Amino acid sequence: MRITVLGKSPSWQDAGGACSGYLVEDGASCLLLDCGSSVFAQLRRVRDYVDVDAIVVSHMHADHFLDLIPFAHALIYAPRQQRAAADGSAGNGARARPRLLVPPGAIAMLRLLAEAGGQPRLFDAAFALREYDVAEVVEVGDLRVRLQPVPHYIPTNAIEVSRGGRDGRFTYGADHRPTDALREFAAATDLLMLEATLTQPEPHEPRGHMTPAEAGAVAAGCDAERLVLTHISDELDYDWALAQAARSYAGPIEIARGGGVYEV
Repeated sequence: MRITVLGKSPSWQDAGGACSGYLVEDGASCLLLDCGSSVFAQLRRVRDYVDVDAIVVSHMHADHFLDLIPFAHALIYAPRQQRAAADGSAGNGARARPRLLVPPGAIAMLRLLAEAGGQPRLFDAAFALREYDVAEVVEVGDLRVRLQPVPHYIPTNAIEVSRGGRDGRFTYGADHRPTDALREFAAATDLLMLEATLTQPEPHEPRGHMTPAEAGAVAAGCDAERLVLTHISDELDYDWALAQAARSYAGPIEIARGGGVYEV
């Protein structure tokens, strides 16, 4: 299983970077986790967007879903997609229409956003759109997806991707404050990506993000094989962040970088 970091920025993009987006591939199976600002352009650098089988969105903050708008427009208006629609090929699968799996309640939000642009059915036309049940297991080709609610400002889900029936687990924490919610869900995962947005804990409640030290503590509680700090700004001192995470987590630690690739 191959994981490519398309974007790892927090809610404002790094210079030349993108917000949250992670491409997971295993053989012919292709899954995108989140599609934040500038992610679609980064996706096009490494994979043809019509080959994406499914997109799973962790939560409905703009830095995790906003580039679904250009993605949708490409699926409708790209010349090859228009030709497929014009010659009636959509019914036999020639026109790409990937699955878009979003949190409960998100479809109404997407339609409202699309309506503001005068295209109320934009996402319905471009994608096979549905809301997931957080208790379900989603199959995307050879990939298996599980979800786990985590505490953030709005309903948010961590996402685990595994290779059905084979070794290899990747767990993406999405956005959350310090929590025990991942302790069992991500126990002994091969690769754990956790957000590390803050230099110090937020002074107010409810909190929504973590410091690198807090991310290290969560990873230690999961007994993860490897930790990657993500949702982290290029304005942060990465050496400091690594040292902070290492205070409580003894395993290998890296900072996510755009274009970075991990094998599980």
